[in-house]
Amino acid sequence: MRNVTLEKVFTHPVAQKYLNRSGMAHAVAVAEYAFSYAQEYHVDPDLAAKAGLLHDIGHYTWYHNGKWDFQLYKDNDIHAIKGANRAHKLLIRSGENRRAAKEIALAILLHTDSYLPEGDLHLKPLQKVVALADEADEEPAGKHHYRKMDYQTALNRIRQLDHRIDHMQNIKGQQCTS
Repeated sequence: MRNVTLEKVFTHPVAQKYLNRSGMAHAVAVAEYAFSYAQEYHVDPDLAAKAGLLHDIGHYTWYHNGKWDFQLYKDNDIHAIKGANRAHKLLIRSGENRRAAKEIALAILLHTDSYLPEGDLHLKPLQKVVALADEADEEPAGKHHYRKMDYQTALNRIRQLDHRIDHMQNIKGQQCTS
């Protein structure tokens, strides 16, 4: 059984502040992709969906002369570091299991290599799932952050995802007791 639902995370005021900043439509889509990839990579779909939802909550807006400056963002961004910290704090305050909160935060930290010096990352399965989910929804020049989705539509999709996660966990629980 889960300690914290996606809906509880999604509706938290801190999550709303940063999801609106970084793109709610993108966050919801990445959570859905992460859930799907979780099955393929044999990782907990709850952790994958939460990490997918929160993966960009560390974003800062990089504007120059009133326009988004993609190069400025690429040169100076550390959103994965800030996001991992924010997500961990939010999850702990919401009652998430501490080990789960750490795994989610690490997946957020490593969902992109944009802030790292050149080199190869060796990702664990949950981290790989979140990176793949983010890439699956990406658009050139960061346009995925500007797609619109109204709050009620996003909430409905989060509730559907919660239902799918619960269903998967029930199936796993039944398989373990058989």
